[in-house]
Amino acid sequence: MKVHSEGYKIILLTLVAVTILVSTIIIIFEIPGWIEIMLTVAGFLLVIATTLFFRVPTRSAAYAGGNIFSGADGKVVVVEDVWDDEYFMSKRRQVSVFMSVTNVHVNFAPLSGEVKYFKHHPGKYLFAWLPKASTENEKTTLVIDNPVFGPVMVRQVAGAFARRIVCHPREGDTVTQGKEIGIIKFGSRVDLLLPLNVTVKVKPNQLVKGAETLIATIQ
Repeated sequence: MKVHSEGYKIILLTLVAVTILVSTIIIIFEIPGWIEIMLTVAGFLLVIATTLFFRVPTRSAAYAGGNIFSGADGKVVVVEDVWDDEYFMSKRRQVSVFMSVTNVHVNFAPLSGEVKYFKHHPGKYLFAWLPKASTENEKTTLVIDNPVFGPVMVRQVAGAFARRIVCHPREGDTVTQGKEIGIIKFGSRVDLLLPLNVTVKVKPNQLVKGAETLIATIQ
């Protein structure tokens, strides 16, 4: 496991802020030694928690052309047919995974293919598990064209605390199933908009792992 480069600055700022705050409290206020120790430990734990948020795990699965894997760690919050009015202009099967602040927030390519469409949408910061977050929140939209499934949409949606979505691929790029495509900072969700002829292998409230849990298959 390694730390994502997007986290270096935030981790350093957290360390500096915690050091200054704890040192200032200890210097200015006359507090018992045990409280000083507790403050120091609490600050240290905050730095560790921030570092763990940006962890990048090593994932491996039996990748195959007829399988789509989860694009994120978290809990399945939506499995339903929806109308897409951004790219497909038709019904698609949506599977959404909500990431809490304790989950890995790196996002993975659910399948291989060529990126046919990319767009960033400014928006609100509603809680990411709400259904309307997919349409009203800040998000990026990525459409990957796969030889087996055809075009599949991967949508990174910001949450109430997320303020930065990072998506690396752009139109014309080729992505590989299971490889990193980006990261969303501090709480968010990832939507997959799939063809209607897929067989979904997950259910609402199921816990999944990015690049490991099988989301859908096609014959």
